Amino acid sequence: MTDDVANERNAKSARHERLKSALRDNLKRRKSQARGRAGMAIVTPDDDAEARDDASGRAAHRREDDT
Repeated sequence: MTDDVANERNAKSARHERLKSALRDNLKRRKSQARGRAGMAIVTPDDDAEARDDASGRAAHRREDDT
């Protein structure tokens, strides 16, 4: 009977340590994501359109025509 109680305590302790580690890792991941979101720039519709033009190569043609 004492072996059963000791095994149960060990199992609870191991589970507690696994959960503690998982929660710690989750918190680190969430903090990292929040830091990444905080560093994002605000994109205006004009910036977005210009980026799409640059990606498709249309902006380069427009610049050549304007000069």
